[in-house]
Amino acid sequence: MPQDAYTLRHIVKELSSVFVGGKISRINQPEKDWLSLLIYTTKGTIKLDICLSAKYCRISAAERRESPNPKVAPNFCMLLRKHLQNAQITAISQIGFERVVAFDFLCFSEFETVNMRLYLEIMGKYSNAVLTKDGIIVGAMKVASLENNAKRITMSGARYTLPEKQDKVDPFDRAALGELFAKRQGDAAKFIADRVAGIALTTAEDMVAFYGENITAADVCEYVTGEDLSPCVVSVSGQPYDFKARCASGDVSPYPTLLKAQAAYYDYCVSAKMFADKKRRLSSALSSAVKKAEKWLGQIENKLSECASMEDVKLKGELITSNIYAVQRGDKVLEAVNYYDPDCGIVRIDLDARLTPAQNAQKYYKKYAKLKRTAINLNEQKTELCKRLDYLKSIENALDSADDMPDLAGIEKELTDLSLIPDTDKKSKKTKDAPLPFRQYEHDGFIVLCGRNNVQNDRLVKSLSEDDVWLHAKSYHSCHVGIISDGRQPTDDAIKFAAEICAYYSEARQSDKTAIDYTRRKFVKKPSGANAGFVTYTQQKTILVTPDVHSEARKDNE
Repeated sequence: MPQDAYTLRHIVKELSSVFVGGKISRINQPEKDWLSLLIYTTKGTIKLDICLSAKYCRISAAERRESPNPKVAPNFCMLLRKHLQNAQITAISQIGFERVVAFDFLCFSEFETVNMRLYLEIMGKYSNAVLTKDGIIVGAMKVASLENNAKRITMSGARYTLPEKQDKVDPFDRAALGELFAKRQGDAAKFIADRVAGIALTTAEDMVAFYGENITAADVCEYVTGEDLSPCVVSVSGQPYDFKARCASGDVSPYPTLLKAQAAYYDYCVSAKMFADKKRRLSSALSSAVKKAEKWLGQIENKLSECASMEDVKLKGELITSNIYAVQRGDKVLEAVNYYDPDCGIVRIDLDARLTPAQNAQKYYKKYAKLKRTAINLNEQKTELCKRLDYLKSIENALDSADDMPDLAGIEKELTDLSLIPDTDKKSKKTKDAPLPFRQYEHDGFIVLCGRNNVQNDRLVKSLSEDDVWLHAKSYHSCHVGIISDGRQPTDDAIKFAAEICAYYSEARQSDKTAIDYTRRKFVKKPSGANAGFVTYTQQKTILVTPDVHSEARKDNE
């Protein structure tokens, strides 16, 4: 939601209770519109995130975890480090009833102690951060100058002015609010959002839901000035959709503070965006590799079709040799009886008049030998390319069925190993990350494991005991699934359950019914030198099931 002035008012109060009196320990700028401040407070070291992007603009207290930072800090980050490093936060306030928050600092240096103010304008795509001293701009994250014909200057040395106010009524002005409501018409929520300052449509809808369609000016004023909060995150179809200062109707999850509700909502939003962006990047690299391999395969097929005539070329050489007595130097054509043909058909053979009969025969023999060598090499390339294309398709299936960041981590490693994406891992190559856990389920007293990608599929096969049950989609790429038997015979219901999961994480997940092969682990073999995830198996049985993710039985996400 756009953080309206009403919501921001309560966020500022909670920020003040947490951060006022604290000292800035570290300042980072992980992205062009994201500031991260580590602050020492009486309650411990707390991270303050300031996001000024168009979609996720906010000021929030976040978990203390490392943020990815550029090698060279941006100019605005360096400016803040110069002036605000070790500064003490003396006040946090909302400017009027606007979406502007001021952080006041007491800054210390070797020569003086000065007061500075950081204005944070939480205004969607117009969001900005401006550092000032005595009302004069020291620097801004997004600079607007006279050269750009800007209505409002935010360049260094200019006097800071607040963003232009909208032509709306201040909800704290009871008289003006009363006059406005005397002329009220149309939908109540839209009327409030359009005509009352600092109120977003979602907040206005909550007001109307609380007071009814006949809401009055006094009700609006009471709602805005009231301190009766019930912070929550609102969900739609099981997914977080918004966060509220006051609990709304519907599917809501209550939180003890508005800062915690805000953090939970934006953690979900940012994680979902990161997942979607990373999946899109991996999908793009993988799709490009698949198209390249398919194009290469098409070129090989075309060349092989050219080699299909090599037996005819060989025949012409043999016919010239067998009829060499009938050929004279300077002849351009030889019409010979094809003694390989039961009907003894006539074959017309083009000759080079400059060559002797023997040289013409050798010319066809050499051409045949060249086509034969080419065909052998092309068939070898085709075999290897088909294996690579099949491997890429298996990665594509794993990517399509990925539903969280750990799923993408293994796929990213595979694509890095194939040199399809650059290796951005800055860790030492000697450092080994802990292996990601399998998807884990429990059903009918049995543990069911499911691989996330080809590398995990290999690890899953190795981790199973000989008598455990192994499953894979028949004739489709799919994850590998294992049932831990612990010496027992898995029930038919447990096999059906595992098969439904295997079908869901396969290329056939959209099908009504999918055939799943299952066998004992001892009958599953991995050929030497095979790609990750590739195995052969025997003694299998087949079950027909409907794909089902069975998220209710999943244990590794608990």
